[in-house]
Amino acid sequence: MRSQASMAEAQRHIEPKEDLREQVEGLAPWFQNIDLGHGIETAPDHFLGDYPAFKYSRFADALPEDLAGKSVLDIGCNAGFYSMEMKKRGAGHVLGIDSDERYLEQARLATKVLGYSDIEFAKLDVYDVAELGEKFDLVIFMGVFYHLRHPLLALDLIREHVAGDRMLFQTMQQGTDAVLQVPEDHPFHKAGTNQPPDYFDNPAYPRLHFIEREFAHDWTNWWTPNAACSLAMLRAAGFAIEAHPEPEVYVCRIAPVPYSEYGSAAVYPAREKGK
Repeated sequence: MRSQASMAEAQRHIEPKEDLREQVEGLAPWFQNIDLGHGIETAPDHFLGDYPAFKYSRFADALPEDLAGKSVLDIGCNAGFYSMEMKKRGAGHVLGIDSDERYLEQARLATKVLGYSDIEFAKLDVYDVAELGEKFDLVIFMGVFYHLRHPLLALDLIREHVAGDRMLFQTMQQGTDAVLQVPEDHPFHKAGTNQPPDYFDNPAYPRLHFIEREFAHDWTNWWTPNAACSLAMLRAAGFAIEAHPEPEVYVCRIAPVPYSEYGSAAVYPAREKGK
C-alpha cells in the first residue's frame, strides 16, 4: 500500500508546469510561500523569507508528531500551509476556514497539486464557528487574532464551540515580553491612600494595544497584545498554556472557564447547526 507521502509526491507531477504557473499567478498575491514542485513556489519573494515554513520549524516540535485519526480545524487557513502540515502528521478530518475566498481558492489549488485533496475548505468567519456543530482535537488559530475587531469574543466562541482538546495560537505582539504578577482582585486604591495602584503603569501589566489606523500599511491590524496580555486573555477564555515554544506562539489545552459558575461572561452569537 502506498504511503501518504509517496502518493503526495506522485500527485505533484500531474499539473503541467506552465498551466500551473498561470494558475498560481492568477491567484496572486499569495501570503504563504508553498513549494508546488516543478520549480514553482507561490511566494518566493515574500518579505519575511520562506514564510511560514521557517516560522513553523521553530515550534513544530511542540506539536504531537502523530495525529493519526485526530480532527483539525484551521481558522484563517490562508493558502492551507498548516492544514497540509497536520495531514503530514496523519490527521484525519482536516477543515480549513477563511473569510477570504481568494485564500480558499489558493488552498484548494495547493492541496490538489500536492495530493491533499481530502482536506476540506469552507468560507466561514471565526465569529460563526458555532455553525460547524463539531469539536476538534486540534484548533489552529494563527495570524488571525490581531485582525479581529472583537478578539476576546473570538476566543470565547472557539473555546465553547469548537475546541475539543488543544489549540495552537499565534498573535503579533508588541511591548515587553516581561510578565507582571498581578493580584487576583484589584483594589481601587493603594492601601491607606486614594491613589490608584502603580501596576497599571507597569509595561509588563497585561496590555492590549489598540491601533486606530494602520500597522505596517494594513488597516485590519487592530490589536497588538504584549506577552502578559496574550497569556491573560487565553486563560480568561478557558485555555491553559501547555508550551510556549516561540515568543508569539502558544500551545494550549482547554481548561475550566474562570467564573463560569456565574453564567456567560459576555453576550455573543451561538448559531449552532439547526438552531
